[in-house]
Amino acid sequence: MAYFDIGQVVNTQGVRGEIKVIPYTDEPRRFSKLKEIVIYLNNNFYNYKIENVRYHKQFIILKLNGIDTMDLAHSLRGGVIKIPENLALPLGTDEYYIRDIYDLTVVTEDGENLGIIKDIIETGSNDVYVVKKENTKDLLIPAIKQCILNIDINSKTMTVKLLNGLRD
Repeated sequence: MAYFDIGQVVNTQGVRGEIKVIPYTDEPRRFSKLKEIVIYLNNNFYNYKIENVRYHKQFIILKLNGIDTMDLAHSLRGGVIKIPENLALPLGTDEYYIRDIYDLTVVTEDGENLGIIKDIIETGSNDVYVVKKENTKDLLIPAIKQCILNIDINSKTMTVKLLNGLRD
């Protein structure tokens, strides 16, 4: 089964077994729609039903069924919270899961192969794709409509228009 990572347990909250989660998702309120989660920790998957969800600053506070003490909650620290792919939020037009962007072949509108996307840098305004090609300097392409002309997940290609100065 395929999973999406949606957060990580970073600490406990209080003495009744709640866990403090830093969300990985752009939609932290999605936690309220979940009935259960999977926590991946020490190469094992653990299933938990969610009893309660609260929001505090940038964190999500979860109360999980069977986790009733601070010690039990502490044992989940560092765990990655996952959900099955079928519970992922639906994508809008021109939206893609980050995992699908990695390893796309990047070509110009003229068909020039620029390399493969090997990293994504998250900035405040837009993501930046790091394109690697052997024997060339990494190319940084902003994820903006002026640059990204087409993404075809099925053929694993991204067609771009290089704005002036991007190759420098």
